[in-house]
Amino acid sequence: MTASSTTPNYTVPGISTSDGGRIIDLLRTRLHALNDLSLTLKHIHWNVVGPHFIAVHEMLDPQVESVRGMADDAAERVSALGGVPQGTPGVLVSERTWDDYSVGRADAIAHLGALDLVYTGIIEEHRAAVAEIGKIDPVTEDLLIGQLRSLEQFQWFVRAHLESSGGTLATATARTEGQAARLAQRSGEKER
Repeated sequence: MTASSTTPNYTVPGISTSDGGRIIDLLRTRLHALNDLSLTLKHIHWNVVGPHFIAVHEMLDPQVESVRGMADDAAERVSALGGVPQGTPGVLVSERTWDDYSVGRADAIAHLGALDLVYTGIIEEHRAAVAEIGKIDPVTEDLLIGQLRSLEQFQWFVRAHLESSGGTLATATARTEGQAARLAQRSGEKER
């Protein structure tokens, strides 16, 4: 979606409508990513099995609630900037730049391996948005930095399950969710 298609008729004082449109574009993508992440976390919550089931199952619900709050904050900032937040599944699917989460019912460690890659993608794209928005709007930059703080903490919780006592991350070489799930699973089996 181009900036001209989301350029608002008005925006917050001190920001031009064209800059407001660019911020709205970036926030739309972040909104989609956060909505997708909350659904993915619930999917994992429902489909996790194995010896670490309860720990992972219970770890994910607070993350879901926090990520839903992040999505709400991003949507409200879009509105404050004069934009229209789009939160429907159809818009999310048509505008996202990533594939759907690929792991179904699986061992907790396999899901955590895949989730680590999901968090990496979200965090990297949030950081890119912060870098661009920071040149235009410190308020939106601050919003995203606060979200990054929580997202990075959630990834740390996930990685704590994937890290060896020597500091090696089981999924370090993975490039896809499926690879990450398999590598984490193998590492978990060696630990047993």
